[in-house]
Amino acid sequence: MAPIRIIALDLDGTLLDSQKRLSEGNRAALAAAAAKGALIVPTTGRFFGMMPACIRDLPFVRYAITINGAQVYDRETDTALVREEIPLDMALDLMRLLDGYDVIYDCYRNNWGWMTQAFKDKSPEYATNEHYVKMIADFRNGVPELKAHLEATRAEGNVQKSMFFSRLDDPDAKALRAAEREIAARFPDLKTTSSTWNNVEVNLKTAHKGVALKRFAESLGLTLANCMSFGDGGNDLTMIEAAGVGVAMSNAAPEVLAAADYVSCSNDEDGVAAALKHFGLC
Repeated sequence: MAPIRIIALDLDGTLLDSQKRLSEGNRAALAAAAAKGALIVPTTGRFFGMMPACIRDLPFVRYAITINGAQVYDRETDTALVREEIPLDMALDLMRLLDGYDVIYDCYRNNWGWMTQAFKDKSPEYATNEHYVKMIADFRNGVPELKAHLEATRAEGNVQKSMFFSRLDDPDAKALRAAEREIAARFPDLKTTSSTWNNVEVNLKTAHKGVALKRFAESLGLTLANCMSFGDGGNDLTMIEAAGVGVAMSNAAPEVLAAADYVSCSNDEDGVAAALKHFGLC
């Protein structure tokens, strides 16, 4: 095994427990790995300011792969090392498609979330649990109508990601799956992933965690062989496959478990710390 210099960690369902907390065991293991020279890189569908304070405030975290790989952020210089964004007109066409389904949707732009206020108001009927409802409440600016807002502020640039939820009383997420199939057929340059049963996250096809990890490593003169990645959901699969060592939590999706080089215990059992100890990194 090549020396591990980058440790890339998904947050929800991986580094954080089911209550979105960073355990003392995982924090101590990351600190020990950082002290040995590894870069600790949160890798998330969120933008940097949306990450929990318990992650943002870690003194040994400089870099983060955010928005499912649409950006690699350097907090020390406040710059983006990687940007992969959906062209604005393509994002608007995507939203017009979603208007034909019983879903609520948003977008990330310039490291903040935006949403039609009517969707934000009814998010408890769609968002998977109280944590998602709170994230929508806290990190989405409500506007009268999202497409019109994006058109009116065209000079502010492209869209980093769009995400949509189907209704909670649709246990098979039929609307979501139908929309996802139409997106695949109509938008070959977009990629869909999921982080929970009734949501879909849409990024540019070149914006995913695996490519972002590769480009980040190369920017430091390293390779994917020097990377270890941790994940549990479908949006983690590309970095699990790409890294020299891919680690899945025992609570991971079947495809992530199948792709992993090593399966640790669950996110509620300090699975990150257990794996770092197993590989002698802490």
